[in-house]
Amino acid sequence: MSRNDGTSARDDPATRPVALVTGAGGGIGSVVALAFAASDWRVYATDVVTPLPEAVRERCETRELDVTDEGQCRRVVDDVVAEVGRLDCLVNNAGYAEAGPVEDVPVDAARREFDVLVHGPHALARAALPHMRERGRGRLVTVSSVLGLAASPGLGAYAAGKAAVESLHDALRVELRGSGVDVALVEPAWVRTAFADGARRRMAGRERTPDYARTYAGLDDGWVLDGTPLAVAPGTVAETVIRAAESADPKARYPVGRFARFVRWTHWLPEPVVDAIHAGYGRATAAIGHWTQ
Repeated sequence: MSRNDGTSARDDPATRPVALVTGAGGGIGSVVALAFAASDWRVYATDVVTPLPEAVRERCETRELDVTDEGQCRRVVDDVVAEVGRLDCLVNNAGYAEAGPVEDVPVDAARREFDVLVHGPHALARAALPHMRERGRGRLVTVSSVLGLAASPGLGAYAAGKAAVESLHDALRVELRGSGVDVALVEPAWVRTAFADGARRRMAGRERTPDYARTYAGLDDGWVLDGTPLAVAPGTVAETVIRAAESADPKARYPVGRFARFVRWTHWLPEPVVDAIHAGYGRATAAIGHWTQ
């Protein structure tokens, strides 16, 4: 948007939109933060692990943030608003996966995962919404997963967290109607990041129940976690996040990639059919991957 003096409205610090991105220390999050910066947003990139990557530090403001610490969530949001007077978009991206059959995932591990995937976005929404509602505008964009709609063997705990955060945002979307604050979910399937490597490290060393040998075979083979060649680039997810943040009329959900759209379609199939697809999709994905090598 140009002004009479030939400059952009975003050149004025008072009108430049502000985004806060969680989990910006790598993977999708760092790419999202840089995409916002490239789109001329003022970006506050956060992560529990600091310092953040050099490229992010050069283009963004950075803050340490553990999304499981509700007090810290509130302090970081309040500090951003105190510093620049606004928060236009909160991007909930922080997350990780506990892989393995449900029976073999320790409850404490699943609880910590839920704290990041569900309670973190909840705490940040509670911190950000009063500021957004006061201004009569704002956007909550959460990077979820199609697994929130259709759980996969070996990723049940992760899928449960994503299903919970999807429900949380579905409720928020209706509760905020008329407030000027919109809610959008970005739903990729596989993304080419180190996400799967982290899931494997957390799974390593755990006792394996022999009855789940088939599930573990899919996880160990790599294709169930990596999705190659069906995985999308993190830049594709970032482009979708920007679209959700800047759209005048955002969608409730943005599936990312063909496979994500396919999984969404299976949500409407009879459950026995869906179960059969999930029982075999790991092997099918592996076959596609090996064939394309």
